[in-house]
Amino acid sequence: MKELPPQIEKEEPKKGLSSKETYNAVSDTVVGVNVRKKDNIIQGLIILVTVIIGLVIGQMYGGFLMLGGLIIGFLVSGIFLMIYRAVKHASGDHG
Repeated sequence: MKELPPQIEKEEPKKGLSSKETYNAVSDTVVGVNVRKKDNIIQGLIILVTVIIGLVIGQMYGGFLMLGGLIIGFLVSGIFLMIYRAVKHASGDHG
């Protein structure tokens, strides 16, 4: 009688990332557009606040600092989101 090869036990499918989670992980760590609504709202609010602060300081000291507030807002919000997402990815939350 012919000897059959031993049966290979089927493994349960690994619990992996969904396509959305995969895209978010790649766009956060490599390159891509951030499409998270929450992140975009946070970034917009930070930029708005820094532009208003720049306008107020500009009015107080006779300068026009809206552009400075805009640039600072882009930098601060980007740094904040970078750290926030790094902590989230380190904890395993890619959503």
